[in-house]
Amino acid sequence: MNYQAILFDMDGTVLDTLDDLKNAVNAALEAHGYPLLRREQLRRYLGNGSRRLIERALGDSADAQEIDAVLAWYKPYYDAHCHVHTRPYPGILSMLERLQNAGLRLAIVSNKPDSAVKELAAAFFPSLNGPALGEREAEGVRRKPAPDLIDAARESLHLPREVCLYVGDSEVDLLTAQNAGLDCVSVSWGFRSRDELLAAGAQRIVDTPEALAALIVDETAP
Repeated sequence: MNYQAILFDMDGTVLDTLDDLKNAVNAALEAHGYPLLRREQLRRYLGNGSRRLIERALGDSADAQEIDAVLAWYKPYYDAHCHVHTRPYPGILSMLERLQNAGLRLAIVSNKPDSAVKELAAAFFPSLNGPALGEREAEGVRRKPAPDLIDAARESLHLPREVCLYVGDSEVDLLTAQNAGLDCVSVSWGFRSRDELLAAGAQRIVDTPEALAALIVDETAP
């Protein structure tokens, strides 16, 4: 396939955001009298956006009012502390540079709040040659696995789905690609293990950013 654009998930794919997310969720939980989460607990809760993250963190007994209160506390706290420990995974920056040098357009689509996505993209990927889009359900743009964010990114790039590849680290990303009609490559260095990705139906999994770049450049070669 002659791809022209690569659309990346953010958390667990290009950025290791786990510690900042854990710290923000635990700060919100502590402020509202809830028990704190361990790092591995939080890892399992990620991938479906901020509201679902807080729902899972609070447990089944929390009602909508409690969820709203904790979420309203969490979002500005995370925005203010979203890149204390967050960093690109090793090899990500050189991988992105190689893909852009090969003539590909690159975009980021994430279920994290749009403000945090844009802040992190500007901080870590200032040369990104495509959009960085986050959750905007209040504007009618549904979060993944709905195809809305993928479609918005494609429209910004003026490209059809046939020439776009989606890269992510979770079962949510696999379903997103399916719903959006895009080919998908899964990465094993993020928030889900290789076994979890295979169980979710992953067909192509790469273990390093270097391997991802090689696969994409090889598949886009004339």
